[in-house]
Amino acid sequence: MAKVTTEEDLVSEYLTQNRELAQWVDTLRGYCENNKQWFARREFILKNMDAYPTVKPGVSSNSLDRLLSLSMVWANHVFLGCSYPEAVMDKITEMGEGIVVQDRPVHKTTRKEKSSTPLGAPDDSCAKRARYAPNETDGRPGGKTSTRTMSQKSGPAQQAPAEHQPFFNRLYKAVAWKLVSVGGFGPNLDHFEILCSCVESCKQTLTCVFVPLKDIVGLPAARTQKEGHVCEIRCQTVYMGTGYGRDEAAARAMASKEALKVFQGRKVTVKIARRRYKGREVEDLLLLDEQPRSQGFPPALSYPFQDECAGDGSL
Repeated sequence: MAKVTTEEDLVSEYLTQNRELAQWVDTLRGYCENNKQWFARREFILKNMDAYPTVKPGVSSNSLDRLLSLSMVWANHVFLGCSYPEAVMDKITEMGEGIVVQDRPVHKTTRKEKSSTPLGAPDDSCAKRARYAPNETDGRPGGKTSTRTMSQKSGPAQQAPAEHQPFFNRLYKAVAWKLVSVGGFGPNLDHFEILCSCVESCKQTLTCVFVPLKDIVGLPAARTQKEGHVCEIRCQTVYMGTGYGRDEAAARAMASKEALKVFQGRKVTVKIARRRYKGREVEDLLLLDEQPRSQGFPPALSYPFQDECAGDGSL
């Protein structure tokens, strides 16, 4: 009976005839990849190298980073069932066409209808050092905990979510492409830099509000003795995340990480929700994903919807 030649056999034979390429491509294998996962991703890389003519074995380049990022996204989808924005899924599906994975895992996923708006590449400004506005809210100067931004409003307007949603749809796409380019969301990223560069590429800036931990009342006794700061991040008055750290930079990094977590779902949505601010319930604008929440939201450090709140010094 004739032996059936598989794609894996063809790849192995090709690499046998190209020793230098074989040695180089094996350096790209991830530490945790088993043979099955690596052989499939290796085939993905080799199959698509022609589409990136600037990729040269042993030479670092943006094109190589791009190709490797897409290979990881494809492998995560095939073996772990991860899903990504529609345009990214279309891209890796096209690049992986013809690659046969034996006993491929079956994952139950639901993909939405393709959007009529194509997902573009990230803006060139993503490569620049992003600017941020630590003491500004919606473009107006103020102190670190200043909230004087809109006069005599009791909360966000009911149409505010619909007005802000188009911007955050664009930001979602920018974040998705940025995370693909760096190999996906993880603990070792510069979350603040990524978030800032994506916001800047959408022609906006972040608002970072810092409050010393000792100035926040109502914390559990174990927390009240700790030194450190709490940071709240907003963009266009919409709350995105809160983080704690030993100093302002560390708090900002944690808040950025929490904000980026929201972009891991299939979409982000701007909503009006109830939060605690200075000991009372208020309506706030929040950026949310589709995940159910078992706990409430962190208390607000700033509230850009009511001018009179600025005079109250308690938190």
